[in-house]
Amino acid sequence: MADGTSAAPRPGTALLTERSSRVAVARKLTRRAGREKAGAFLAEGAQAVGEALIAHAAGSLRVRELFATEHARHEEQLDRARAAGVPVHLVTEKAAASLSETVTPQGLVAVCDLPAVELDAALAERPALVAVLVGVADPGNAGTVVRVADAAGAGAVLFAGDTVDAYNGKAVRASTGSLFHLPVARDRDVRAVLAACRAAGLRLVGADGHATDDLDTADRAGELDGPTAWVFGSEAHGLPDEVKSQLDTTLRVPLHGRAESLNLATAAAVCLYASARAQHRP
Repeated sequence: MADGTSAAPRPGTALLTERSSRVAVARKLTRRAGREKAGAFLAEGAQAVGEALIAHAAGSLRVRELFATEHARHEEQLDRARAAGVPVHLVTEKAAASLSETVTPQGLVAVCDLPAVELDAALAERPALVAVLVGVADPGNAGTVVRVADAAGAGAVLFAGDTVDAYNGKAVRASTGSLFHLPVARDRDVRAVLAACRAAGLRLVGADGHATDDLDTADRAGELDGPTAWVFGSEAHGLPDEVKSQLDTTLRVPLHGRAESLNLATAAAVCLYASARAQHRP
């Protein structure tokens, strides 16, 4: 190839630098506009890349190419990529750093197709548990909620309104591979997202620190036993009144100690696992 790359780098192959055209094109994916234009995003690190390659092998996601530093200890992922016919390019440490949004780059980055999951497709299997993020701004929190939702057995995560991009580099890292395990859909129309959840048979429950009723009381009353879509608002302002008016109920996480509140990801974990426990109760 013109810039010295090959599908399976061999000893002596010239390393791509940060000025290489391939690296420059991939670097554009660190920005949302670049991701949307190219229809691709970056997954960094052994865990995320490993999960992306598993999805690639299963046919649910295409990994376009991998970039790895010469001395990165990720032979398992590189061998798996080569076996699957995914082009692997060796790059300099500086080139790898230019593709990373972390302070300590891991030296392994995959370029993956950007999934285009519609609301109806995400809810087609009528999941019993769904997480809905409305206006969440912090990508770390968003990615962590995806991870928690996956761990709790949720069937989908829906990004509604002006919520951060699920494929932001920090969000992808925070999901630790869970982004590849369950449908993640986005729609800027919050009302449409909530309506789709209701049409799929889900009860809409909002997490609200100022709600009259709390999670424990609702659990004892059996209110969490049925199919539920938990709706989480922004870190700073919570759920807007116009959104809460469209929900079946709102619940607060009871605080038994002196903490003023829980952050979004922690509250989401408590709420989602409360539903998971209730739904799996004998």
